[in-house]
Amino acid sequence: MKLSAPIYHLKRKAKRLSRDENIPLHAALDRVALQEGYNDWSLLASKLSASSPAGKLLARLKPGDLMLLAARPGQGKTLMSLELAVEAMKAGNRAAFFTLEYTREDVLERFRAIGVEYAQCEGLFEFDCSDAIGADYIMEKLASAPRGTLVVVDYLQLLDQRRENPELAQQVRALKAFASDRGLIFVFISQIDRSYDPLTKPCPDVRDVRLPNPLDLQVFNKTCFLNKGELRFEAAA
Repeated sequence: MKLSAPIYHLKRKAKRLSRDENIPLHAALDRVALQEGYNDWSLLASKLSASSPAGKLLARLKPGDLMLLAARPGQGKTLMSLELAVEAMKAGNRAAFFTLEYTREDVLERFRAIGVEYAQCEGLFEFDCSDAIGADYIMEKLASAPRGTLVVVDYLQLLDQRRENPELAQQVRALKAFASDRGLIFVFISQIDRSYDPLTKPCPDVRDVRLPNPLDLQVFNKTCFLNKGELRFEAAA
């Protein structure tokens, strides 16, 4: 069954409905799904999972990778990172989400937005929203993580916000070495500068990444940029 609009438009529609009618996001998603001819959002999401962009993107990642996932606000970068985590868990791997931005309830709502109940991830997903998040903290928490674990860091520009944390470049280099040594996949959510103009180019690129502190973006061997449903993936030669 063909959807009336791209999936990211439907998710946005549900968010507006949730806000305007003061109902839980999962209820708004179910209502949107009914309008599309599905009994609930989980069914709609499952029908799309076989050809999901996240599934295709995960297939291009391998242990030791560092990927930058960047977009302007509201373009779905957090949802995409969680979809990647879900796809990793479907493949039998573990996933971890370290965030300085969201609460546990925020993440639960976003799981519902992609048609996944958090209970399905029990034992495979680790959520951490500690104020102490930084490279050393992440490496300590993942000391026993098995090879193939997908790790989301939300988000890049907040890693060195605490004065006691090392500079951003030093932290990312440490996590790169850690990922390579342990066979983990790191996905760093990143902001895009406000100067990016979608009328000039349909999707941002590394030149548009917001960097309040110095960082050589070549440290990432893969990048993924999102804008208005378009996904642009690049891998280092």
